[in-house]
Amino acid sequence: MAASATEPTIPAPAAETVPEASAPAAETVPVAAAPDPAPESEPAPAASAPVTVPAPAAEPSPSTVDELVAAAFDNPSLTSVPAPASSVETAAAPAEEPQEEPAAEIAPEPVVEIAPEPEPVVEVAPEPEPVVEIAPEPEPVVEVEPVVAVAEVEPVADEALAVAETATEPAEPVKEKESGKPALPLARVKAKAPALATAYRAAGAVLKKHELTGARADIYLVLDRSGSMRPYFKDGSAQNLADQVLALAAHTDETATVDVVFFSTELDGTGALTLDEHEGRIDELHAGLGRMGRTNYDRAIAEIVALHEKADDPDRPALVIFQTDGAPESKTAATQALKDAAEHKIFWQFVAFGETDAKAFDYLRKLDLPNTGFFHAGPVPNELTDAELFKGLLATWRP
Repeated sequence: MAASATEPTIPAPAAETVPEASAPAAETVPVAAAPDPAPESEPAPAASAPVTVPAPAAEPSPSTVDELVAAAFDNPSLTSVPAPASSVETAAAPAEEPQEEPAAEIAPEPVVEIAPEPEPVVEVAPEPEPVVEIAPEPEPVVEVEPVVAVAEVEPVADEALAVAETATEPAEPVKEKESGKPALPLARVKAKAPALATAYRAAGAVLKKHELTGARADIYLVLDRSGSMRPYFKDGSAQNLADQVLALAAHTDETATVDVVFFSTELDGTGALTLDEHEGRIDELHAGLGRMGRTNYDRAIAEIVALHEKADDPDRPALVIFQTDGAPESKTAATQALKDAAEHKIFWQFVAFGETDAKAFDYLRKLDLPNTGFFHAGPVPNELTDAELFKGLLATWRP
């Protein structure tokens, strides 16, 4: 019976255990290596012995496995232990069924454990959801409301209007500041033409009295060169008047320049006065004009209008000091010339040199035009103070 038992048991388990032991070899080897089944092999003839063997074999198997695993890591040479499996196969033949059961149990366990592994992979699927949540993020970016708030034109327009108002409001005070100061300061007049300082102060006082301080205007001077004017050129009355007019121009004109027109029967000539060149200038110009003639106002009036039209600013007010010692040869021509000049901002201030009761000045006394004025300087104009002269010249001029 012993021979019959060994023949069928050895080949059958050897074929089954070898392929399966490739994976769970560590588990089958410790069962064969366990020392407990060796003494129990003696009562093997008993039929009930195989039933009792597997129960104790399952209990010691974990401890022996741990020992063998530890021994395998400590001594790699133990990997050749499976050789004695042949001897154990005969003794453990009845234990094949319990060995297959743990193998079956181990096999599904890793498979079952792999099944939940895709679950975290499936859990990755909701991760795109936060990615999808990024889509609403552009919505606040696309929100046009803040952009529209920036692009609102109404506040910008209001601000522009406010800025424009603030820009225009200070403009008026700036003009007032400019209008409150002379065109040139006294220091500059003293530096360039010290002889005009007294007349400059007198002109400033009269301008202030008439609230004309800082007024801007071009100043012109017209001198009569009729034969009766010889004494006034000789005694310096004409030159003195020119200096006083230049002092006035320093208040109203930044260039402090006075254009001078000489007339008699015709237009005799022109010249200019400046702070740098004014002393004796009238006598010099007069001497080079030749013969003196009659008194035709209209020639001089036409020349002044032409000069002002050529000025840098023709729309700027102009004050003309028109000196004469008699009535015009043609009152009609003179009156018409003055009326024609009314379209310009030119004021004609006539200054009479001669006797106070002379009938020659009746024309000027009776001249009633809005753009003209009359002042009688008397037979000796040089006796007038600067203040008296400016008081007469500026009595009616309002630019």
